[in-house]
Amino acid sequence: MAQHIASAYDRDLEAVQAKIMKMGGLVEQAIFDASQALENRDEEMAEKVRAGDKVIDGLEEMIQEDAARIIALRAPTAGDLRIVLSIMKIAGNLERIGDYAKNMAKRTSVLVQMQPITGAHSALRRMAREVEGMLRDALDAYIQRDPELAQDVINRDRDVDQMYNALFREFLTFMMEDPRNITACMHLHFMAKNTERMGDHVTSIAEQVIYLVTGAAPEDTRPKQDKTSVDPSFAPPQPMGGDK
Repeated sequence: MAQHIASAYDRDLEAVQAKIMKMGGLVEQAIFDASQALENRDEEMAEKVRAGDKVIDGLEEMIQEDAARIIALRAPTAGDLRIVLSIMKIAGNLERIGDYAKNMAKRTSVLVQMQPITGAHSALRRMAREVEGMLRDALDAYIQRDPELAQDVINRDRDVDQMYNALFREFLTFMMEDPRNITACMHLHFMAKNTERMGDHVTSIAEQVIYLVTGAAPEDTRPKQDKTSVDPSFAPPQPMGGDK
């Protein structure tokens, strides 16, 4: 009987982890498609990203329900409980990344009606590709139970922060040089901020991998490299609302 219960638990765990990987793949694709839609001014692809977010949300709900059911029925302890708790937190982070990709796509549909800002679209694409690569490695670290790869992902988030800082300054410059750029730069700024926040959520996934393997959170709190909220030389535009 005990062996039967253990076997059933293993099947439940494998099923929910398979959903996590499917969700992760969809989120990776959403980041890629959102950045491509912006660079190519492709409204059809942007709409595809927006519509696909419903699938990501649905998977997150299923994962949370499955994980709660495992806890209620199997009463996992120690390492098994860490796996289930990590799954729930990773699913939540993936859902938020999907939201940010959707919001990028929403703003793309507005930006295609405006004069493009020189170099901004390709710079945002590079930033999004960095986050996409971080997410891929974070999910690989989860599957392989590799804390060193997870720590590498955490360290790379500072590069994303620095990309955001540079873009922020560029957008301010464009706005000061020509007030006609203000609306487009406001949209681009929030897309850059969405991408920076994606990196933060990928970092949280990597931290969950370290917690899962070691039973403890990473020892050192990584200092944020986003200086826009603390450096007086940055004068951020007012939020426009609508970003989830």
